[in-house]
Amino acid sequence: MKLVSEAGVGTVAAGVAKGKADVVLISGYDGGTGASPETSLKHTGLPWELGLAETHQTLALNDLRSRIVVECDGKLLTGRDVAIACLLGAEEFGFATAPLITIGCIMMRVCHLNTCPVGIATQDPELRKKFTGKPEHVINFFRFVAEDLRRIMAQLGFRTIDEMVGQVDRLQARKTEGHWKTGGIDLAMLLHKPDVPPRVGLFCRQKQNHNLAQALDHELIERAKPALEHGERVDFEQRVRNVNRSVGTMLSYKVSKKCGAAGLPDDTIVVRAKGSCGQSFCAFGAPGLTFHVEGDANDYFGKGLSGARLTIRPPREADFVAEDNILIGNVALYGAIKGEAFIRGIAGERFCVRNSGATAVVEGVGDHGCEYMTGGRVVVLGGAGRNFAAGMSGGIAYVLDEAGDFKKYRCNTEMVDFETLDNPDEIAEVKALIERHLHFTESAVAARLLARWPETVARFVKVMPRDYKRALEQLAAQEADSQARPLAV
Repeated sequence: MKLVSEAGVGTVAAGVAKGKADVVLISGYDGGTGASPETSLKHTGLPWELGLAETHQTLALNDLRSRIVVECDGKLLTGRDVAIACLLGAEEFGFATAPLITIGCIMMRVCHLNTCPVGIATQDPELRKKFTGKPEHVINFFRFVAEDLRRIMAQLGFRTIDEMVGQVDRLQARKTEGHWKTGGIDLAMLLHKPDVPPRVGLFCRQKQNHNLAQALDHELIERAKPALEHGERVDFEQRVRNVNRSVGTMLSYKVSKKCGAAGLPDDTIVVRAKGSCGQSFCAFGAPGLTFHVEGDANDYFGKGLSGARLTIRPPREADFVAEDNILIGNVALYGAIKGEAFIRGIAGERFCVRNSGATAVVEGVGDHGCEYMTGGRVVVLGGAGRNFAAGMSGGIAYVLDEAGDFKKYRCNTEMVDFETLDNPDEIAEVKALIERHLHFTESAVAARLLARWPETVARFVKVMPRDYKRALEQLAAQEADSQARPLAV
């Protein structure tokens, strides 16, 4: 779990440890991707030293430190940085900026524009010719960091990182009396060592018990045995609760292990789930799996979807209007590569982030929809939040703009253009998806839109990435040229 260094981060880290995360990463304000907005670089987060010290102290005081690995990053550059981070409570350390510089990065901060002048963050073949970095450069850098750290550890009398973690009493604040800028700084809280009994561990020495033996998937796997062993179709109902996380993921593993990436034939295993789905429902769902959910779902619904079909609708006895309510949480279909999802209701923020091949129909999305999307199709039959299509370089989104504010206020146009839905093949494709949405979810929105289809088509906005369109045009031209060229005799 990555947490930004800020006041109160220790309390959050304690919750993360109780939630049985294996690693908590405290990330400082300095450093970060070259695609970050300038406001984020200047005004988000605090120095990693502050967040790391608070986190370690809070975890130690609550006897949680021995259950979780604490990592730190935020422009660590030298062995001295690593030593300070270790003494403040970290046992793992993240490097990014410095290794990039060793392979030629000059920090132009255009990583997202495909114009990196030294050929690192670009797919442009001409720019990539300028890349001069070698793996040996990175290896050499880390060798020097390790040697620098080894010397410091020897001076302090430590042989291993484990015995060095949290020994903040070995740090001493530099005296700066009389300096107008630093004279009033008090680092006592930062350099405080918690008074805890000897039995309380100051570094991770026990693995978290994730209770996988009690996972609901064991029951699903047992009920799906005819399909897994003999390829027979199975169809059954299953109650789910929000404490059941990653439901369907272990089942997908069994499918993939037996059948490979191709999976099973469509609808071989059909699960009709009722209730509230926990986080990461059907993560990495394999081909051949179909989950029809009657209820709602938490974050990461369909994360990494890999060929399964997901449908979700409110309970039939629900008295609320589905299209006016959030039915699934944030970051649904994150990193999906294949498959389809039909959501009767609104999705939270970051819907279809990094989607690279899945097809989805939803009745509204929160902020940052289709962020960094590289493939697939998304049909939004309702409102969209701010910053839609940020970093979107592939795939196509069709947004129903009934309010008329999508183009001006909702979409990030840095990498995409707007088009009208006028191609007959595309119109047929979108209509077919809405019909499937109606079939699977009995959506009132889909029924209304299909009943007045000519009017509906005119209100769709096609969101098309510029680079993706250019690539499609080049492929079409190459194909036309190859067909026009006479065959050699």
